[in-house]
Amino acid sequence: MKFTLATGCGRGLCRNSCSRSDHQLNVYDWLADVPDNAESTDLVEVQFKNTRKGYYHNVNGLDLKKGDWVAVEANPGHDIGVVTLTGRLAALQVKKANLKSADDIRRVYRFAKESDMEKYEESKAREHSTMIESRQIAKGLGLQMKIGDVEYQGDGNKAIFYYIADERVDFRQLIKDLAAAFHVRIEMKQIGARQEAGRIGGTGPCGRELCCATWMKNFSSVSTLAARYQDISLNPQKLAGMCAKLKCCLNYEVDNYMEAGKKMPPRDAVLETLDGDYYLFKQDILAGIVTYSTDKRLAANLETITAERACEIIAMNKRGEKPEQIQPEGAHRTEQKPVDLLDGADLTRFDKAKKKKKKGNRQRDNKDPHREKAGNRQDARQKGDSADKGKEQ
Repeated sequence: MKFTLATGCGRGLCRNSCSRSDHQLNVYDWLADVPDNAESTDLVEVQFKNTRKGYYHNVNGLDLKKGDWVAVEANPGHDIGVVTLTGRLAALQVKKANLKSADDIRRVYRFAKESDMEKYEESKAREHSTMIESRQIAKGLGLQMKIGDVEYQGDGNKAIFYYIADERVDFRQLIKDLAAAFHVRIEMKQIGARQEAGRIGGTGPCGRELCCATWMKNFSSVSTLAARYQDISLNPQKLAGMCAKLKCCLNYEVDNYMEAGKKMPPRDAVLETLDGDYYLFKQDILAGIVTYSTDKRLAANLETITAERACEIIAMNKRGEKPEQIQPEGAHRTEQKPVDLLDGADLTRFDKAKKKKKKGNRQRDNKDPHREKAGNRQDARQKGDSADKGKEQ
């Protein structure tokens, strides 16, 4: 029986080269429909849990396609994974991964059997309980480290423990205790705070899933200079992400801000006019406008002009010239009046006294409905009796 990954599952993978573009390990196989693409090379890409994937030789000539569950060579035993890429793109990904040694590329054994999948599901079900127990063991040894995730091999013979530590940790005794507790081969891998956030996942302050858990593969360094270029307030609570490090999205638009910032006037430049001197108050880099104040410390007589006009005045000042006003000739000064949100609104609309109910209405409301029904019935009987007497007469 051949196991394949169904469309729309939680991994974000499906067959025939289609896949979600927001998964960090996915590569769109746009050569899947090209004839003889799979036969061009025997290299295939196999994905495992979260951020781990490897490259293997299809030495047995299996008809592998994206989404097939396969058993691959591991040390020791074998592992279970999903084929995510075949053909020429897999060979290009091997070059990108910089796998120079032939020992780094192992073999694909076979398609996953039903027994392999059962063992695989059993191993994955033990990961959470193993992580909790391993944290208690590390805490008992007094080690300054945090075990963030545990990944079992497909055959259950090996477990990879991902941990975070600020300093070097001697975990030799920890490996012995973990091996005695879980009876598997232990492998320790140190990761950073960003890698941990990518493995665990979460939702950022923007309301979207974390970039490191969806599409980001490589982490570039982020500095506070990126926030300064974009005129973002240097508030550590707002600049930090879920990993307690600077947000990766600070680097997304910094190049555009740096390019647009070259057209802006210097921050320390003073515009000298016949009306007086103007000092920089604020600027909008992307819009290309700047606001100047006649006071160096306060917002007084604010004037907003374009960056080109400010550079023109600076050039005139260098030549010893002063324009009559900061605004260009022919420009009309428009005074920006504050907007009154309550203009035209009746402030006494909540002070109106409620209308009092009439006394008769209150008495009607206080009447018992059962008594009213009984009285109505008695009135109807009396009317019926009087009508019968009239007929007899």
